Amino acid sequence: MAPMKQNRTCLIFHLILVLASSWSRTIVNKEYGTFRSERSEWVFNHLVVDQVTGSVYLGAVNRIYKLSSDLDLMVSHLTGPDDDNPACYPPRIVQPCNEPLTMTNNVNKMLLIDYKENRLIACGSLYQGICKLLRLDDLFKLGEPSHKKEHYLSGVNDSGSVFGVIVADHDADAKLFIATAVDGKPEYFPTISSRRLTKNSEADGMFAYVFHDEFVASLIKIPSDTFTVIPDFDIYYIYGFSSDNFVYFLTLQPEMVTALGSTREQDYTSKLVRLCKADTTFNSYVELPIGCVKGGIEYRLLQAAYLSKAGAILARSLGIGPDDDVLFTVFSKGQKRRSKVPDESALCMFVLKSINERIKDRLQSCYRGEGFLDLAWLKVKDIACVTAPVPIDDRFCGLDINAPLGGSTLMQGIPVFSEEHDRMTSVISYVYNEHSLVFAGTKSGKLKKCINVAFQFEDC
Repeated sequence: MAPMKQNRTCLIFHLILVLASSWSRTIVNKEYGTFRSERSEWVFNHLVVDQVTGSVYLGAVNRIYKLSSDLDLMVSHLTGPDDDNPACYPPRIVQPCNEPLTMTNNVNKMLLIDYKENRLIACGSLYQGICKLLRLDDLFKLGEPSHKKEHYLSGVNDSGSVFGVIVADHDADAKLFIATAVDGKPEYFPTISSRRLTKNSEADGMFAYVFHDEFVASLIKIPSDTFTVIPDFDIYYIYGFSSDNFVYFLTLQPEMVTALGSTREQDYTSKLVRLCKADTTFNSYVELPIGCVKGGIEYRLLQAAYLSKAGAILARSLGIGPDDDVLFTVFSKGQKRRSKVPDESALCMFVLKSINERIKDRLQSCYRGEGFLDLAWLKVKDIACVTAPVPIDDRFCGLDINAPLGGSTLMQGIPVFSEEHDRMTSVISYVYNEHSLVFAGTKSGKLKKCINVAFQFEDC
């Protein structure tokens, strides 16, 4: 296992311990167990913790594991390897693949708990990204839809980013908002879409678009014209969550600037994307750039994020309520070198109410006819905002004009802490006895702890 993989694996289990601490309400004088896969190359990729039982589910290479809250193995499920070829396009039942097949590992790319139906959604890199639906109790396979184009969600590129957010509905099927790096295959993978999660895991409509007709659908695709400007353009999804009326994704994407020579470094922009949960045609799509400035230095390369509650003590200093959402983020310095990220990094926080206010301001200005849609990667050219006498309040979900909408003014987070040498790569937070605790994981596998507005850090 490469050193970076080892550090990330160690960090995963440090974060498990943090969560376990919050459940037990004690963080001292407690011994914890550890868990390792049977083979070192079966790297852990994702984890989710059951908020009801405390069970831990791990998505790994070729395996899904269920562990107890003490990290004892309860059951595992085999997901690979199998014969595959990344040049084979889905679904094979419709278009058989003539490429040579080789034994290929299945890298877990997404792991989500569907609480409403007591099942785990585990998507991998085999066969252009099909997903298994596993029973939470024993990881029994309930379904593995693969006969439609819509059943392929995440592509074969194991370095591509995938993030999913489940939105439950008491009176109807739940929805899965899924965002993925398309790896040059926009004809197969929308960059963001909303899919049906049917009660029956083997139903024909599982993962179908929530809405789809000849002209509009519950999706956003990257146009082919965008790849003409930047051939390797893609949107990398770092984090996603839902809050109140909306679903949010945090992204890293190339700037739409034509390269002036082969030596030019590509600039990247970190952006927050917001959609209404109930929007079936994605007219509510808005994205705005986010970043952080500390000591005159810009931090614009998003590395990680985590949504938490403010807690009573931090809330008082921010002038918000203790149950208001606060988004903690880690950025690296500058806007270049996505694959060779600078070690200088900063931990920052955003009050979600403030983000929503900025989005509302952007919507109101556009519907007054001011400026342009400012979403170059989707429109490839400037399109002027259209004046429309529409009241835009905190729950406005867009119309079929002025959508999708972007922006160029940076939303700045509140800088908390910066690190010059040991780049922060992960972050998690929770409220303990009215205190807001934030833990940032570093490239070398260390943890830094932050408490409330004092933000006193110490290495763990």
